[in-house]
Amino acid sequence: MRRLWSGLRPLTESVVAGLIGLGVGALIMWAWGYNPWPAYRVLFRESFGNTYGLASALANATPLILTALAFSVGARAGLFIIGAEGMMYMGAMAAVAAGSLRLPPGVHPLLSLAMAALAGILWGAVPAALRAVRGVHEVISTIMFNWLSHFLAFYLVANVLVDPVRAEKTVSVAKTARLPLLVRGTDLSFGIVVAVGCALLVYIWLWHTVRGYEIRAAGANPEAARYAGVSPRATILWVFALAGAMAGLAGAVETLGRPPTYAVYSGLTNLAGFGFDGIGVAMIGRTHPLGIIPAAVFYGGLQAGARLMQMWAKVPFEMVRAVQGVIVLALALPELIRIIRRLGRIRRLRRPT
Repeated sequence: MRRLWSGLRPLTESVVAGLIGLGVGALIMWAWGYNPWPAYRVLFRESFGNTYGLASALANATPLILTALAFSVGARAGLFIIGAEGMMYMGAMAAVAAGSLRLPPGVHPLLSLAMAALAGILWGAVPAALRAVRGVHEVISTIMFNWLSHFLAFYLVANVLVDPVRAEKTVSVAKTARLPLLVRGTDLSFGIVVAVGCALLVYIWLWHTVRGYEIRAAGANPEAARYAGVSPRATILWVFALAGAMAGLAGAVETLGRPPTYAVYSGLTNLAGFGFDGIGVAMIGRTHPLGIIPAAVFYGGLQAGARLMQMWAKVPFEMVRAVQGVIVLALALPELIRIIRRLGRIRRLRRPT
């Protein structure tokens, strides 16, 4: 019975937290004079109640699964990597550059995805080295590299990969590099298969390989892991490499699989925020690769239904965003508390006696 409860406890906590979030969101709308029931009905009906809404939810979830994986791998190792945003920008730039080449249809998307993953790995290599060699905290270094990536991507969009006909975006990737659409008339592409496949591979790697066990052991008790022979530096490098690959692929699936332009816009408007939203998705999914998949679909559904919630239920956009934030915060709070407790325990273990 105790084992059954331990298995059901995360699900129970998420359900209770979600109900609390929905209740608080309803109270916010009611307090400002809006009827929450029609608003919620539109939100969930247009997100999951028809083919177009479900396809939009899955399309929105595609990059979020990958950026959430980038954060969750670090969290499992006791690292707070928040650099998925910058790694994703570099992955998108690499995908556009590789996607503009002339290559056979079967090889072209694979090469573009591989180059995006490599770009994410290389962008995360410096923060990884700083953490492993000099002890620079990953929060500080990855925030700095997010801004460096932000402005470097600005420069590449405006001066290097710019479309000569439409200066507000990069060149569009070649048709041979584009990911095929799964549902006609929507923006759901084969990228969702890539994202779910990556989640499954990360789960297998973390829970069914020696290296994955060492990473989870380092996150649970770094001193015991070090005593058992686990190299802290190797763990950091492996984790950053995997996080960089996942974030780089997130940028690739957005540029290779999002119609109609298949490009990156000036201001990074079609990319901005996925890296940070992935942190919330990872929290909702309890930083577990398999839990991230439904969490990302739920979050993507909230994004898909929010626009129609504003149009049909007449709820202002600012109110919609506030309600979304309350729901996501309520769902993420249990895992956030657990991570804070774990980091505090690790800090106490590292404190000299």
